[in-house]
Amino acid sequence: MIHVVFNASEIELMKEVINLDKNLAGEIVQIKDDYAVGPLANLDTEDGWQERLAWWKELLKGSPYENDPVTRFDDREIVRVIKSKLQNSADEQVWIWAGQNQHDVCGYFWLISKFKEFQGRIMIIYLNNLPFINEKGQLFYPSWLQEIQSKELLKAKRLARAVTLSEFEVDPDEWKKICDENAWVRSLEGGKKIIGNEETFYDGEILKNITSEWQKATRVLSNTLHRMKIKTGDVFIMWRMKKLVAQEKIEAMGNIDENWKSFDVRKPGMPSLRFPEE
Repeated sequence: MIHVVFNASEIELMKEVINLDKNLAGEIVQIKDDYAVGPLANLDTEDGWQERLAWWKELLKGSPYENDPVTRFDDREIVRVIKSKLQNSADEQVWIWAGQNQHDVCGYFWLISKFKEFQGRIMIIYLNNLPFINEKGQLFYPSWLQEIQSKELLKAKRLARAVTLSEFEVDPDEWKKICDENAWVRSLEGGKKIIGNEETFYDGEILKNITSEWQKATRVLSNTLHRMKIKTGDVFIMWRMKKLVAQEKIEAMGNIDENWKSFDVRKPGMPSLRFPEE
């Protein structure tokens, strides 16, 4: 059994789930790219793939992850490895675990188009509008797997079902439409319906956290990520913050190109009696 997740935090979560039920024992792999943001045009070609990698490389400049080996990956290699294992063992299955969010659903769309020949052996567990119990014993509807306790997530194994032949026909076509549209931000409207948005989609969330007083850009980043309802990654949000600085919608002090901690931000043209944070 091969378990596929879409977020690094879910690897440890799945290990906990497997420890609770040895029948789920197997390898855990992560699809690492965030296909909910960035260019997708011609992604099935080498040129399109390299264009996307170049875009991410630009965003990672000056970030804490710029030289992190974790950022150098190729999801296509993960697919090749999974396919090889399916070909070498007729009993092997793939279980895809996805939460109800644009990141997981876009990852699923990209992934599922690669496995049509293994129909019947590709399982999906999609937590679409499903209630779980949180640590306080309250009912809630999670958007992300990592919001769920391992003992609760274990119950979701009953939802596992084979991806249907119809889905293998329809979902890759839907993904092709999404790629052809090439909107740079994608959100989930419901079910598996992905909506394309402008790259400015999250700008309003950033601006809500900009005040008349100087703040570290990293504090604004943290506040934005914590408060926003439709989540995305810190690298994309910081990229948009820098774009807003370039557009003079945010005032910056310091070197925005050095690293994330090297500059402060505030509303443009605002007098301040306070010094920047140390």
